[in-house]
Amino acid sequence: MAKPTVIIRHCPDYDVSRIQTLAREGLETLDLRPHGRTLLKPNVVASGEQFPHAHTRAEFVEGVLRALRDRARPDLDELAVGERCGITIPTRYAYKGAGYYEMIKRVPGTKLYHFEEETQVEVPFYHKDRLRDSTFTPEPVAKADFFVNCPKFKAHPWTTVTFSLKSYIGIQDDRHRLIDHDHKLNEKVADLQYIIQPQFIAIDGIIAGEGRMLTPLPFDLKLMIMGDNQVAFDAVCCHIIGIDPLSVEHIRLAYERGFGPVELDEIQILGDVTLDDAKKRAHGFEKGLIRVEDYFEGTNIHAYSGPYPGGSKDDYCWGGCPGAMEEAIEILRQFDKKTDEKMPPIHIVFGAYEGEIPAKLGEKVIFIGDCTTYKGNIAGNTVDIKSQYVDRSTKDPRTASDEDIFAKMIKMEHKMFKARHDEILRISGCPVSVAEQVLLLVKLGKLD
Repeated sequence: MAKPTVIIRHCPDYDVSRIQTLAREGLETLDLRPHGRTLLKPNVVASGEQFPHAHTRAEFVEGVLRALRDRARPDLDELAVGERCGITIPTRYAYKGAGYYEMIKRVPGTKLYHFEEETQVEVPFYHKDRLRDSTFTPEPVAKADFFVNCPKFKAHPWTTVTFSLKSYIGIQDDRHRLIDHDHKLNEKVADLQYIIQPQFIAIDGIIAGEGRMLTPLPFDLKLMIMGDNQVAFDAVCCHIIGIDPLSVEHIRLAYERGFGPVELDEIQILGDVTLDDAKKRAHGFEKGLIRVEDYFEGTNIHAYSGPYPGGSKDDYCWGGCPGAMEEAIEILRQFDKKTDEKMPPIHIVFGAYEGEIPAKLGEKVIFIGDCTTYKGNIAGNTVDIKSQYVDRSTKDPRTASDEDIFAKMIKMEHKMFKARHDEILRISGCPVSVAEQVLLLVKLGKLD
C-alpha cells in the first residue's frame, strides 16, 4: 500500500498563476483527477480589514480551482466552493470581506455555497467512542464525490493548531457546530472525520497566522503544502512548527482511529522545500493553547477557571467559553488599540471555581457559561452560583437551534441594561460564543 504523501512547495506570494501551477503539479504527483461533484472547502472563519490573516486567501482558492479544472475528468458535473464562517456572522458577509464573490467570477462555472443556507443532511455514526449517534452536515458536503480541503496554516488558542482536520468545524451550520463545542471539541473534530475525507488538501501557508485563530499575527512562511491524507498532512505541519503531532488531541484521536499515520517514516514527503528547511522558515512560530488566567495576566481583566462538569481539579474546557473570551478581547483590540486602557477592573469566572475572587467593592464579577459554579464571599457579600449545565446526552441534533447576531445583540443589550447596577452577573450558554463575549466586553468597557 502506498504511503500518504505530503508535498512542500515554495510559494513566495499570492500570484494566482503560480498557485495554479503548484496545485496542478500536486494533483499530477498524487495522480488525482477531480470528477462528479467536486467541492472545495476553504477556511473563511473571519475576513475583512480587521481579519486579513484569518482566512484562506481568495487568490489561493482561485489558483487551486483553476488547477482542479485543468486536471478534471470529462465527467466533472460541478465545481463548487462551500464554507460556514465563524459562528453568528453570515457566511455571505465573510465571503464578501475575503473577496470571494469577485474571485468566483474569475473562475466561470464555479458555484459558491453558503453552508448555513443549504439543506442539512443527517449522517449516522457507527464507530466506537463516538459522542453521539449522528450529526448533520450541509447537503453539498454529503453529496461530494471529490472533496478538497483548503485550510489556512494557523495556530489556535483552543486546539494548539488549526490545519486540515480542525478545519472540518466549518462543515456544519451554527445549530450543529455548537453542540459539543466545549471540552469535547477535539473529540467532535475526530467524529467529523467520519462524514467525508478529502482526496486533495492544499493549505495556505504563504502568510501563515500565528498565536491566535480569528486575529492571528502574520507569519511569512512562503509555503504551499499539499497532500492526500489529513492525519499525515497535519503531522507534517506540526513537525514544521516544532511540535509533536500526538500532543495535539484531535490529531492523536484521528490517528488512533486509523485515519492516517503520524510517523514520518510512514509518510512520503516531496517538494522543492525539505522538511528541515520548512522548520527553519517556521522557527519562532507562536502556537496556541494558553489558559485564560495566563492570557489576561497583567490586564484589568482578572480571569479564573475551574474544571468542566465531571472533570478533575486541573481539567480545563479548552473548546468552550474561556477560549472564546481570549478571541473576543483580541477582536476588540483590533478595532481599538486602547481597549485595555478603557476596560475597568472586572473579574471573569469559568467552570467550577473554588478559589478566592479578590474583587473590590464596585468591581463587576461575571460568571460565564452554564457549568460555572462558585460559593464564597466576594467584596463582603455571600455569593452562590449554581450550575445550569445540561448533560450533552439530552441535546438532540434534530431539534438544535441557533440565534443570529442581531438576536444576540438585542439579548445582550437587554441583559446588560437590567444588570447595570449589579456587581454580580451570570451569562448563560454552553458555550457562550465569541460574538456574545465581544458584546459583553463592549458593554462592560463602554466601548460602543
